[in-house]
Amino acid sequence: MKKILFISVRNPYSGRYSGDVIRSLKILKLLKKKYDVNCVYLKKKEESNIEDKNDLAFKHPNFLLKIIYCFLSLIRIEPVHFGLFYSSEMKNYLENHASQYDYLFFYHIRSSQFLPKDYNGKTILEMGDLYSYNYYQTYKYLSLLNPLKYIYYLESLLVKNTENTILKTFDRITLFSKNETKKINKNFKNKVFQIDESSEISMSRFSFSNKKNRILFVGNLGYLPNLLACKDFVYKVLPSLNKTMPDLKFSIIGEISSLNKFFFPRRKNVELLGIKKDIKKYVKSSFCGIANLQISTGVQGKVLTYMAHRLPVICSFKVAKNFGTSVINYKQNEDLIKIILDLRKNKHKSNNFSKRSFNYIKKFSWKRISLKYLKLLNF
Repeated sequence: MKKILFISVRNPYSGRYSGDVIRSLKILKLLKKKYDVNCVYLKKKEESNIEDKNDLAFKHPNFLLKIIYCFLSLIRIEPVHFGLFYSSEMKNYLENHASQYDYLFFYHIRSSQFLPKDYNGKTILEMGDLYSYNYYQTYKYLSLLNPLKYIYYLESLLVKNTENTILKTFDRITLFSKNETKKINKNFKNKVFQIDESSEISMSRFSFSNKKNRILFVGNLGYLPNLLACKDFVYKVLPSLNKTMPDLKFSIIGEISSLNKFFFPRRKNVELLGIKKDIKKYVKSSFCGIANLQISTGVQGKVLTYMAHRLPVICSFKVAKNFGTSVINYKQNEDLIKIILDLRKNKHKSNNFSKRSFNYIKKFSWKRISLKYLKLLNF
């Protein structure tokens, strides 16, 4: 039986309603059914305990260590943000124990920093998206007066360098989007596998009511494109909507730091709901989900989340590229305002896009996607 070590910089058992956490746990459980699998991961103090006694959790670095590790990442010409997810204990563990495993399965590009130099087994990396392009988009989007602009430009170069190294080093790499795989150098095409995002389909049906007053946004606000999208909506879209519909609420589900919460615009019609393990009750009072990001690469998991709950979905033009006619897309905020006002009142349109969501998401069931992971290990 193949022996596999699964490496993640987030806790798969935390129970957080986060796309990367949910997917990592699905992959882990799938592999454990078929193979001899152990998992090592980073764990925050407040997170759930280990579910499997054969897995090993390492402490997430504290604030001071994160600063030191970020500086060291820069010296090593690695992405600076790798330092936010570094653990010397995890690094030492892999250096000493990796040879016991036939496969090392790394989840997310940040975990690639833990690959031992002398490992002779087979390596797999679930990369998901090409993050260098995402960082470059962020750099282009930010103002010249914003110091983050120059940090993101540097980071885009460092991430691009790491992606090139990964393509040379790892045996198998997965990406979510077909559009992303097309960007890969033809010399590495045989290493890259496109595996779709997935989502559990809710058994509840969408029920139209013009009394529903929630617009739902799901996403980690520690991720700058999500934060910028939410602020843009609160400042530039919601005030116009509330003139016509004063009861309308913009409800955000996802991780948000105390600092971001402090600086986030305070509005009575904005709900910062934080991390939720189950979003069904919030979906029930929502008439749509939005993905209004102006910085976007790959397939946005939040769109699949809305679709899994059969919500009509509104996307910016950049996000909509991967979803075709199954979503409502727009280019300008003025168009977004008109779409939202119409969607809340228009039963036929709402039901139509709810059906489109459901028809699209059926292709992304975990049962179907999981088979691709089993094939991935046959080498």
